[in-house]
Amino acid sequence: MGHDHAHGTPSAQHRPRLAFVLALTVLVLVVEVAAALLTGSLALLADAGHMLSDTFGLAMALVAVTVAQRVGSPRRTFGNHRSEILAAGLNGLVLLAVCVVVVVSAVRRLGDPPHVDSPWMLAAGVLGLAANIVGLVVLRQGAQESLNVKGAYLEVLGDAVGSVAVIVAAVVIMVTGWEAADPVASLAIAALILPRALGLLREVADVLLESTPRGLDLDELRVHMRETPGVLDVHDLHVWTITSGMPVMSAHVVVDDAVLARDGGHTVLDHLRGCLADHFDVEHSTFQLEPADHAATEHHTHR
Repeated sequence: MGHDHAHGTPSAQHRPRLAFVLALTVLVLVVEVAAALLTGSLALLADAGHMLSDTFGLAMALVAVTVAQRVGSPRRTFGNHRSEILAAGLNGLVLLAVCVVVVVSAVRRLGDPPHVDSPWMLAAGVLGLAANIVGLVVLRQGAQESLNVKGAYLEVLGDAVGSVAVIVAAVVIMVTGWEAADPVASLAIAALILPRALGLLREVADVLLESTPRGLDLDELRVHMRETPGVLDVHDLHVWTITSGMPVMSAHVVVDDAVLARDGGHTVLDHLRGCLADHFDVEHSTFQLEPADHAATEHHTHR
C-alpha cells in the first residue's frame, strides 16, 4: 500500500546548469591561482582555494545527480538517491578543510605581511565576482529544490562574498599601503566559509539520521490523519527524507471494522494519500491498515 519510488530527483533537471557553472568556476579558478602567484595575495589564494572546493563540489554534484537517476534494484529499492546527500556531506567537509588552511596561513602572515601587487589583485577579484554572480543566477532556482544544488549554490555565494573581500582588500592596499589588509581579508573569507559548511553538514546529518523533515509538524500530521472518516487511531508514524524533495512516510492506521468490511479500506487509503500529498507534500506513503482489536497484539509500537 504505497507508491513507486523510482522517480527522478528534483536536481536532475538542473544538471545542465551545474555543468555550466562548473566550467565557469574552473576557468576563474585557473585565473585566480595565476593571479595569486603573481601578486602574492593570500586573500586571492584563499578565494582560489574556495573556488577549488567549488569545483570539487560541483563535480560531485553532477556525478551524484547522474548516479541518482539509475533505476532502483532489489538491493537498493529507493535507487541511488542518497548519493546526492553523500556528495553534499563530502562537500561540507572540503569547505571545513579549506577554512582551516586559510586561517592558519592568515595568522602566520599578520605579523609580517608580504608585499602584494594590488592592481592585479583587484582585477582578479572583479573577474571572480562577475563569474560568481552569473553562477548564482544560474543555480538560484535549483537551490530551492535540491540539497545537493543548494550546497553548490551556497559555495558560489560564499565565493561572491569572498571576491568582494578581495576587492576591498586590494583597494585598501592601493589607497593606504596597509599590506595586512590581505591576511585580514583571508580571515574574513574563512569566517564566511565556516557557518555555511557547518549548516550544510547539519542538514546532511538530518537526512542520514532520518530526522523528521524541517517544517513538517508530526503532531499536526497525526491529527489530520485521525480526522479521516473511518480512522480510529494512528501509531508507529514515521516521516523521513530519502533525498532533497523526497519525504517518505509510514504509519499504522487503525480503521473501523465496518469500513474495512465495506470496501477493504480503499476509501480510507485514497483519503489519506490525498491528504498527505495536498497538505504536507508527502507523495511517498505506506499505510498498514489494522482492525480495532489488532493493537492488542502489537507489543513494540511507537507513538
